[in-house]
Amino acid sequence: ILPRLITEMAHSATGIDIHPGAEIGDYFSIDHGTGVVIGETCIIGSHVRIYQGVTLGAKSFKFDAAGNILREPRHPILEDRVVVYSNSSILGRVRIGHDSVIGGNVWQTTDLPPYSRVVQGRATVSGFENGGGI
Repeated sequence: ILPRLITEMAHSATGIDIHPGAEIGDYFSIDHGTGVVIGETCIIGSHVRIYQGVTLGAKSFKFDAAGNILREPRHPILEDRVVVYSNSSILGRVRIGHDSVIGGNVWQTTDLPPYSRVVQGRATVSGFENGGGI
């Protein structure tokens, strides 16, 4: 219970929620951490950087025949030197390969090989004149 109490105190002060069961490697960095959530079975490698609003979470719970929640890994694995930019969500037991970059506002639910780069599509800019196009 002590690790959970410490986690709740840190969350109140920083806006960062790291489950005490998460495994985190050396030289981990959270920049502008408000809104960061890191789930219980997450594994984070060394030299990983994440930014504000990032969620490393589960998609859902699995249940046994009696309706009890199965205690199996359900959060992402981030290998070494991964960067995840602001407001991205990586959900489920997916593996993000080393030296990958996840751009801002990405919703990632599948594995990525090493050296991957995932970004949003380019924004479309259009003008409105006299209420047209609304």
